Amino acid sequence: MVHTVALVDDDRNILASVSIALESEGFEVRTYTDGAEALRGLTQRPPDLAVLDIKMPRMDGMELLQRLRQTTQLPVIFLTSKDDELDELMGLRMGADDYIKKPFSQRLLIERIRALLRREALRGETGAPVDPGQVVTRGPLLLDGARHACTWKGQPIDLTVTEFLLVKALAQRPGHVKNRDQLMDAAYGEHVYVDDRTIDSHIKRLRKKFKAIDADFAQIETLYGVGYRYRE
Repeated sequence: MVHTVALVDDDRNILASVSIALESEGFEVRTYTDGAEALRGLTQRPPDLAVLDIKMPRMDGMELLQRLRQTTQLPVIFLTSKDDELDELMGLRMGADDYIKKPFSQRLLIERIRALLRREALRGETGAPVDPGQVVTRGPLLLDGARHACTWKGQPIDLTVTEFLLVKALAQRPGHVKNRDQLMDAAYGEHVYVDDRTIDSHIKRLRKKFKAIDADFAQIETLYGVGYRYRE
């Protein structure tokens, strides 16, 4: 299966070099030089994954992600400048799945893309039969891996693939502490490194989504200096 990757960046040199690298790895690539153009293209012909630069004219990556998240859970990787820590955190809280700082290794970007696409495959097809081993229930929480579905007290919660895998990793063993390295492995695989604050940002966004359904949600606990756990 050929996967389609959309690249959105106002730097044409980056678009050209990354396109060549991705195409040599068997990906189909579509390129856009600004957010407004990309929004039209990604809406009309959704790719399998998008790589977005944050700093762009007309519509920046933040606004583009916000518009996309109104209708799709398309996997998104942000490209950020070296000193844009605030933008990174904001992007993750808005629903980006990952980020890479410029200048970046094309090999690293390709590995991150492959990791996200592997996780996206967990969504399965809507009509696929349910494998009981993929269903996790913990009190009012239900996680259905075959359908990439999450509910809390019967109410659906729309999670990105990364968020789904983090909840699953915590809920599978209530009361057991998962440190950040273990959560990184669960969500990104053993061969992809992300910064500690990436996990922290995903957890903050997860809590926000659950609290939007239930203001008293407190199942994901922080053990400062250690990690996180799902309450028994």
